[in-house]
Amino acid sequence: MLAARGVVSADQWDVSLATLPSPQLLKGCSQAADVLADALASQSNILFVGDFDADGATSTALGVQALRAFGADSVDYLVPNRFEFGYGLTPAIVAVAEDRAPELLITVDNGISSVEGVQAAKALGWQVIITDHHLPGDEIPNADVIVNPNQPGCEFPSKAMAGVGVLFYVMMALRVELRRRKWFQQQQLAEPNLACFLDLVALGTVADVVPLDRINRILVEQGLRRLRAGKCRPGIAALLELAGRQPSRLVSADLGFAVGPRLNAAGRLDDMSLGIECLLASQADAARVLASRLDELNQERKAIEQEMQGDAHLFLQQLQDQTTDLPCGLCLYDASWHQGVIGILASRVKERVHRPVIAFAQVSDEEMKGSARSVAGLHVRDCLDAVAKKYPGLLTKFGGHAMAAGLSIHIEQFALFRDAFNQQVQQILGDAPMRPEICTDGKLAALELSMQSAEDIRYAAPWGQGFPEPCFDGVFRLVNKRIVGGRHLKVTLCDQRTNRYHDGIQFNAETSQDIQSGTEIMVVYRLDINEYRGQRQLQLLIDYIEPLT
Repeated sequence: MLAARGVVSADQWDVSLATLPSPQLLKGCSQAADVLADALASQSNILFVGDFDADGATSTALGVQALRAFGADSVDYLVPNRFEFGYGLTPAIVAVAEDRAPELLITVDNGISSVEGVQAAKALGWQVIITDHHLPGDEIPNADVIVNPNQPGCEFPSKAMAGVGVLFYVMMALRVELRRRKWFQQQQLAEPNLACFLDLVALGTVADVVPLDRINRILVEQGLRRLRAGKCRPGIAALLELAGRQPSRLVSADLGFAVGPRLNAAGRLDDMSLGIECLLASQADAARVLASRLDELNQERKAIEQEMQGDAHLFLQQLQDQTTDLPCGLCLYDASWHQGVIGILASRVKERVHRPVIAFAQVSDEEMKGSARSVAGLHVRDCLDAVAKKYPGLLTKFGGHAMAAGLSIHIEQFALFRDAFNQQVQQILGDAPMRPEICTDGKLAALELSMQSAEDIRYAAPWGQGFPEPCFDGVFRLVNKRIVGGRHLKVTLCDQRTNRYHDGIQFNAETSQDIQSGTEIMVVYRLDINEYRGQRQLQLLIDYIEPLT
């Protein structure tokens, strides 16, 4: 399984912090440390400008707490409200920040496309450090320092770090510089152990769904080990408690599916300052109050998402009634959709139709915003760039990654953009049929279908994007089935090689509910351990079922 994921030696599997590449390899990192060290020495007012997602929230909390631990007297943060200001360091946000009178402004998880915002900040006499991981555009902002592994000329071995990982590297470089200046002795400060911030780094990295290359696996694994050992800040502990997750058995999926969505809910529906304050909370009681509010927002988000999914399903049905083939690149829009939830909607629809999808929401009488999700083989940010160059002025702004991006267009231009995007996707992907492809790690021997295998796999790695959790295929007889939670399929399967019975569950099993008991089926599944009332037993988490008879 590891070899299939590119790990073919013990060195490649070493996840100790000592094997991380030096911060000196990350372009701009040492220069950022110099600027920060000078700001600490002069007790400058420092302001972080973050993003309104989990990566931005963890980055902001990391920056504020680390600089305070380094001795900063005046450090604060500002997060744009997505509904008022949109994404990134805009001139409007600079105007808001002016009331804080910063002397040094640091962006986290944004800034690489903020040409005008940086220009406005520099015009006020501020120093600006950009820390980001998004892909740059044709014009680079005129900041004092830029730290971004994806900027031109950066030879850092990973291009996949999340924003929180980039900032963690800046803090490592700053500690080295402060040691060199004998800052800690002069200030009579205990030198901070940066490992105490790895819970934030792990959460932000997993929640941002960046590829788990070796460097990200190290950061996530080390964060998970601290969480399992109970070394966890109160805000994350409160979110885990609400989600019913045991810290001692935590894996990356718990961060991605239990903690991340609750944190993201603040930025989607309200103000990410709520999430950041939860992460900054120093007392458990205060953290629980903030976490409860985040949980309420997440429940509200789920209800909104369900309604939007129903709208999208009706739209797809109508579209399929009108034509035999869906567009290669699919654009969806409804004036009632919530702009904070369109990214989730695009992801859900993409999983259903197996093609790039952009979901749009109206944000004013003139403007609409879209959130794009892509499939293997199509770099969606580059695709948008190609459309923008072919139709100058069509996209008022855009940015993102290979698999996810955001954009803004004028409402009256929607039809033009929809057709241009579809044509560009068709040009890139060709005429190959768009259908799901499931890659498995093969069949397990009968004796390998065990609790021990499930335990070994569970803790073998931080599985996630680009380093998928192992899944297997096998033939079973469906003994019985029932629906739980309204839409989940609970089954008992018989392994006919041994006549052993195994419990399994398929979530959101829309297409599998009609399969009859007694049928021989091919199943794609992952191994899991179900814990209920103190009892532990093997459970198959089913991704796909196909009847063979």
